[in-house]
Amino acid sequence: MGSRASVRGAAVPRPEREGAMAGPELSRSEVCGMLRQELSRDEAFLQGQPHVFIIFGASGDLARKKIYPTVWWLFRDGLLPDDTRVVGFARTPLTVEQIRQATLPYLKAAPEEEERLGAFFGRQSLVRGQYGEEGAFRALDAHLRGLPGGARAHRLFYLALPPSLYLPVTRHIRQACMGGGWNRVIVEKPFGRDLASSDALSRHLGELFREEQIYRIDHYLGKEMVQNLMVLRFANRIFGPIWNRDNVACVVLTFKEPFGTEGRGGYFDDFGIIRDVMQNHLLQMLCLVAMEKPASTDPDDVRDEKVKVLKCIGPVEPEDVVLGQYVGNPAGPPEAQKGYLDDPTVPPGSTTATFAAAILRVANERWDGVPFVLRCGKALNERKAEVRLQFREVPGDIFGRQCKRNELVVRVQPDEAVYTKLMTKKPGMFFNPEESELDLTYGNRYKDVKLPDAYERLILDVFCGNQMHFVRSDELREAWRIFTPLLHSIEERGEAPIPYPHGRWGAVGQPGPAEADELLKRAGFLYEGTYRWVNPHRL
Repeated sequence: MGSRASVRGAAVPRPEREGAMAGPELSRSEVCGMLRQELSRDEAFLQGQPHVFIIFGASGDLARKKIYPTVWWLFRDGLLPDDTRVVGFARTPLTVEQIRQATLPYLKAAPEEEERLGAFFGRQSLVRGQYGEEGAFRALDAHLRGLPGGARAHRLFYLALPPSLYLPVTRHIRQACMGGGWNRVIVEKPFGRDLASSDALSRHLGELFREEQIYRIDHYLGKEMVQNLMVLRFANRIFGPIWNRDNVACVVLTFKEPFGTEGRGGYFDDFGIIRDVMQNHLLQMLCLVAMEKPASTDPDDVRDEKVKVLKCIGPVEPEDVVLGQYVGNPAGPPEAQKGYLDDPTVPPGSTTATFAAAILRVANERWDGVPFVLRCGKALNERKAEVRLQFREVPGDIFGRQCKRNELVVRVQPDEAVYTKLMTKKPGMFFNPEESELDLTYGNRYKDVKLPDAYERLILDVFCGNQMHFVRSDELREAWRIFTPLLHSIEERGEAPIPYPHGRWGAVGQPGPAEADELLKRAGFLYEGTYRWVNPHRL
């Protein structure tokens, strides 16, 4: 399934005539038809084997806003096996109609899809029980076996639950709910709080399931542009010779949100920005930027190379880190005038960081000496996630130091794009260089093509048994090894992070505390402030 999985969810352009401009892209229905035909070659689809998708935490926010909508989109587009049932498990009493009403705002169903939507909810059922009671799981198993073909059905268990419930739920699944087909378990992050707790969870899961049955989901690995990193790097000759320390000055990976915790501070305060974003989302993107070319697109070949990168990164040094916590900005709009500690769900006097910038170094032949700067935070100036490679200056500059550094930027969200910042002659009579870009903005190139949601790709991968975009146990261990000493040091010191105003821009155009600007400078990143990419789709 490795080669087939790589095409799922892609925009499929029509063939082009030699010398002709690109034609219109295939419609969504045509794309779905092609993908359905591709997926139908899988043995499970050909056998007509029944499938059951079990959602633990069916009454929670994640299930309501993400999991049920994702399964609906896959069902609507004909990408699920024909005989797939959905079973919700929750502590609270629920009916299928209540689930329908609760999820309806997030399903994005068109009026003409009402009949299809009815068929989708006609395949739903619910079981009520306590997560710590084995008897509830025996009842769940009896319900599953009572479904058509239930005794031999493949079972996919989704843990849309707080991490505190992972241990009892997975234990009861193993003891009471294993079906006659394959059994696969999706575990949501966070995977522990540090190396020790992560290892304990991995040991627990490893005693119950084989590694190929465990799918640790990091939804960033399902995003279009994150998956595009591998294609850009390994399907294009032009990047290979320059993708190294001889040409790259630094790499900056950024995750920004313009809003604060907004009533969700109780959850966030228990983890903080490093655990919530940096140790997983940004580190995963770093691996895809830094890894060597895998032997194939086989999931283990890809993940082997990611683990090799992580093994070359030492623990983060405290002097290479800046932590911040947003405060109210009196000059900002009403939503920006409250700080993190003003959130009633945040414990008084909390020292949890809402912003972090850190320098990581990959000590291997390709990247030795190149800083990888990871930046993430809440209550910043905009919503954006991107990977930015800044290249070294052109040697022997003949243009009087007017040339700026080239950059290759992969914009993950919003407004997916790949663009290269480069120098070109300014139009006119004079012989002066100026900054411009070569731009692949998806909204321009792939008109009227809906990019699948990250969860769509990943849940479909679980059905098909493809683990390429899921986190393996040794990969997880190395990631925690890198950040655990820093996290323990932060907690032991208990120092208040540097305050920064909600939405603040730094002195050189970077968000967060001013000290983060200095960290970027020390890493060798140059921000000229003379050029800013503008989405051409919105001009």
